[in-house]
Amino acid sequence: MDGDAAQPYRVVTGGAQAELKEKGSRFLAVVRAVADEREAEALVEECRALHPDATHHCFAWRLGRPALERASDAGEPVGTAGQPMLRALRGAELSDVAAVVSRWFGGTKLGKGGLARAYAGAVLAALRELPTAWRVPTVLVRVTAPFDRLGAVKALIRPPEVELVEESYAGSEPRLTLRVALRSRPGLLERLAPLGCRWSSDESTP
Repeated sequence: MDGDAAQPYRVVTGGAQAELKEKGSRFLAVVRAVADEREAEALVEECRALHPDATHHCFAWRLGRPALERASDAGEPVGTAGQPMLRALRGAELSDVAAVVSRWFGGTKLGKGGLARAYAGAVLAALRELPTAWRVPTVLVRVTAPFDRLGAVKALIRPPEVELVEESYAGSEPRLTLRVALRSRPGLLERLAPLGCRWSSDESTP
């Protein structure tokens, strides 16, 4: 596991919008916290539906760590909208965030530099209205433990690094589902091994 991927990263909390006007053109930026590509795409569609008269709906988003990035100029000259928006998100060191800028053309061309500044500026203005938080990458670890070792296993539950999500006693052995900070997983598994436990895990998010 990449050590960098296990480290906390900054995300926005909630959503905000900001408007910028330049030589008659209007730029409306919406920035929102998103969990995945489906939510990011839904935000783009939402803006298109809310503002069908806009000339363009450009977007950028960053998801997870290391960040999955995507950007679109949506018909603007190549490199004048999506990438400047993405650089604004990247420069703020944010992830799990999507930005959409709807533009209404005002009749005066802004040139490539003017467009890039306007799209990035609208996103930065919206970001100033949003608080941020630190997100810790986590993994779900499902543990099957012998009854006589259950107490020792539960002693390893130490929030916020290791949290109990669910426990079941329906089978022959207790089963615990733990949410574990990715950076803490190696240490936890090392402690579970001598207790005679079995486990499986999959990547998750807070």
